[in-house]
Amino acid sequence: MIGYLKGTVADIQKTGNKVILTLDVNQVGYDVQVVPRILQQLPAIGDPVQIFTHLQLREEQVTLFGFSSAAERELFRQLVSVSGVGPQLAVALLDTLGLQELVQAIVASNTRALTRTSGVGSKTAERIALELRTKLAEWRQDAGVITPPSAAPVLSVQEDVEMTLLALGYSASEISRALQAVGQSSSLSKRDNAEGWIREAIAWLSQ
Repeated sequence: MIGYLKGTVADIQKTGNKVILTLDVNQVGYDVQVVPRILQQLPAIGDPVQIFTHLQLREEQVTLFGFSSAAERELFRQLVSVSGVGPQLAVALLDTLGLQELVQAIVASNTRALTRTSGVGSKTAERIALELRTKLAEWRQDAGVITPPSAAPVLSVQEDVEMTLLALGYSASEISRALQAVGQSSSLSKRDNAEGWIREAIAWLSQ
């Protein structure tokens, strides 16, 4: 099992709905199918990056899937454990909703949110919620998956803010406390100013 790959970005290709990242690791090129929404987080070609991976073996086909965090990879693995949910559908769910919103939708049995993903019908959404809601309710706390504090940014920018801070090396619990503090002590609460949230959170964390 390949847990993660750390190397430099060699190439990025879009083929239909798939995004393939070629990662140069010690002069060996690995083709990794990544969740499309992490494209905005990837560095330029030639720059270093670390990608968490899942190796999918199916008959004669071998596919390496890539994720921006270990938590995102674990959620992917939980999704593909559900009958009728294959790896491509799991990637589509992650791409449409993102880690936090997807976990919240499943835990809350919000099947309407799940069916926003192309290929997910009402029966599949109900099965995902039924099989995973209890597991994910416990897992998200153990894994440190951030739950939205009362003074958090609006959902449209919250994931960008959190992922940026995670990439800077802050832990999930540190980020949660910082967003709570910033939201209560500034005029940013419930606004969609991602740069402002990031700047204020870093300032709070640096105290």
